[in-house]
Amino acid sequence: MKIEKDISLLAYNTFGIDAKAKIFAEYYSLDELRELLRQYRGEKILHIGQGSNLLFTRDFDGVILHSGMARARFLDDETVEAQNGLRLDDMIAQLTDMGYCGLEKLSLIPGEVGASAVQNVGAYGVEAKDVIERVYTIDVETLEERVFTNSECRFGYRDSAFKHELKGKYIVTSVVYKVKPGEATKTREEIITTRMAKLPTVGEVGSAGSFFMNPFVPEQQANALLAQYPDMPHFATPQGVKIPAAWLIEQCGWKGKTLGGAQVWPKQPLVIVNANNASAQDIIDLAAQVAASVQEKFGITIHPEVNYI
Repeated sequence: MKIEKDISLLAYNTFGIDAKAKIFAEYYSLDELRELLRQYRGEKILHIGQGSNLLFTRDFDGVILHSGMARARFLDDETVEAQNGLRLDDMIAQLTDMGYCGLEKLSLIPGEVGASAVQNVGAYGVEAKDVIERVYTIDVETLEERVFTNSECRFGYRDSAFKHELKGKYIVTSVVYKVKPGEATKTREEIITTRMAKLPTVGEVGSAGSFFMNPFVPEQQANALLAQYPDMPHFATPQGVKIPAAWLIEQCGWKGKTLGGAQVWPKQPLVIVNANNASAQDIIDLAAQVAASVQEKFGITIHPEVNYI
């Protein structure tokens, strides 16, 4: 394992915020994870992946845990188990090269395997829940392993039980995905081309990908809005009518606008970027103003997908 004190988290969050952690500990086995949990029992603990879905608003006065476990293995011809520290896109690339399909529409989503289950990442009509069979975890208190089935994870839109009643109680250590033999190279290449055309490149421009979640509104409200905005994109779902947050934000005129060092990405208004040495407060303030505009114009509340730490 590796333990460091007063370390900058600049390399561990895709927004490029230079916050510090009192302690940063990286583990390379389940035994080392258990040892760290025993050693720092009672301390404030945050387990992170690539840091692609969080915004450090201040220095972290506690212990940041990060997994150095990054392997994947086939359990059989239809399932692959990936450790939590493996980058999701690296795994998808390997599977595609080996002639397996099922996850290719999640290509180029930043983040690691563990976070894919916590966040239920998704794109182009596919969510992690559609391909996850089960999730392996460590109980933070007992240090025992527990396996969650897909249904026990209580997946929702960019959501899971690990963000609610199980938050802070379990650390995801590996995820078992369903795959199948099949050609996925063309689809993966198309997804990558599409994402690169409209989204900032992680590592070159600070961002957390999509900043806001798409809102769901009652059918009656959607119909009233359609009477005013007949070209409004909308999709009927069991949760209500989904309206793309990017469309709402663009209609409010935020595309390319800046506040301090933060900017609404000109090519995709769902994304907020660190354009010029933005502070965390710049990003928070810009997001708040964007959300307030959408609320005022459409009567719709949009919520950040990004977690403020």
